[in-house]
Amino acid sequence: MEKALVSVIIPVYNMEKFLRETLDSVLASDYPNFEVVLMDDGSSDTSPRIAQEYASKDKRMKVHAQPNAGPCAARNHAISLARGTYILPVDADNRITPTFISHAVAEIEKDPEVKVVCPRAEFIGDRSGEWKLPPFSLRLLARRNMIDTCALYRKADWERIGGYCEEIIAREDWEFWISMLKDGGKVVRLPQVELYYRVRAGSKRIQDRSLKPHVTKVLNIRHAEFFRRELGGPLRSVRSWSRFINRLDRFFHPYCMTVAPQYAWIRDFVSVLPIVFSGRGTEIYKGRNELREFELNGQKMVVKSYRIPHLLNRVVYRFFRESKAKRSFRYAQMLRKIGVGTPAPVAYCSTGSWLLFGHSYFVSLKSECPNTYRDFGGCTFERQEDILRAIAATTAVLHENGFLHKDYSAGNILFGENADGGIDVEIIDLNRMSFGKVSMEAGCKNFERLPGTHEMFEVLADEYAKRRGFDRQKCLELIEKYHH
Repeated sequence: MEKALVSVIIPVYNMEKFLRETLDSVLASDYPNFEVVLMDDGSSDTSPRIAQEYASKDKRMKVHAQPNAGPCAARNHAISLARGTYILPVDADNRITPTFISHAVAEIEKDPEVKVVCPRAEFIGDRSGEWKLPPFSLRLLARRNMIDTCALYRKADWERIGGYCEEIIAREDWEFWISMLKDGGKVVRLPQVELYYRVRAGSKRIQDRSLKPHVTKVLNIRHAEFFRRELGGPLRSVRSWSRFINRLDRFFHPYCMTVAPQYAWIRDFVSVLPIVFSGRGTEIYKGRNELREFELNGQKMVVKSYRIPHLLNRVVYRFFRESKAKRSFRYAQMLRKIGVGTPAPVAYCSTGSWLLFGHSYFVSLKSECPNTYRDFGGCTFERQEDILRAIAATTAVLHENGFLHKDYSAGNILFGENADGGIDVEIIDLNRMSFGKVSMEAGCKNFERLPGTHEMFEVLADEYAKRRGFDRQKCLELIEKYHH
């Protein structure tokens, strides 16, 4: 029975001094079924010529090239061309033993829960002796990396996590292992030395030390939920103190959060919103407040971030008044209860200290209505009268139930045709509402920020009056009066 194919991935950038030694060690492997995929990352030395020389003598080796884009891009490109079931990255200045691949494949095939098989390693070059790394644990992985890039894993796992992160420009192997292992899986370390790791003055690992703030920032954005679970909060610049610092931070800066029961699975995301909001998702709007769209478990969510209030209001919102995010969440629940459309409220949260309110965030499902009332300014809709009547009917239901939207503007009224041919209307931006009996005059005044022609107002007035039992002509006069 033929052994599973292993693809050895070698990214190369100006490694003419060490490349022959690396290739000799890989090609001497005793494993019977492997290929070498070498990706030259824009080298300016003789590395490409050396690689081609080896490829011309050994059919197991394929050489490719790309403009310089960094080791992550080079690895991803090479793996995308690889045919193997298993992937083994090898840096172009290191060496492996002839038995490494055989031993690693035997271990990963023993147990489907094993995701990574890594070697014991010994230093060569400017340092000697064994590279002593601690046993694997997720808690420790949250603070430091204990797996070198050179470790065997399944190509399917590379595909599942989207490959190596090309945004991070240092410690990319650490980010990769967090992505692969944060949701579970075993790591096996082989009992014998199988990797010779070169230490040299100009090596990337040495240069990467100056990029610690960049690494910490990217890791926190990409894996905030993981760090919260393992460290109680974000990875800190003093990594070994992260859990202690986060414990203190939670005491002095309490975090308030509510998640609708049917969306309990989003809780981890909501718990890290202040960390990930600006770095993830797609910006929809940015002004006084900010809206971003996120896709989570196949569902599209919209998160609204409210700016930090001025000092007096920070005290007011901390002790005396509900946050805008909490009001938006609660009012959305109330509107849906009376049959008024609004995107399903998912969660809200807020930050701050014991004395001062900070940021607040409201999470809802993304509306499926593709248009806003504002679109009437540039479009003529085929079912314009039906749309206007649906908007007027929705407004009447709001008012009959004692809800007065105090920011009832063209951008906050959404509409679209549903599968049954009817018109759906949804109301958004709900944090400014008043409650109580809504008179005819107050109700008609509520239309004042909706632009339109006399003919449009006639339709709105007619439907609104019918729904509330008012005089049609009087409603039209009031709507036009307040509009002008």
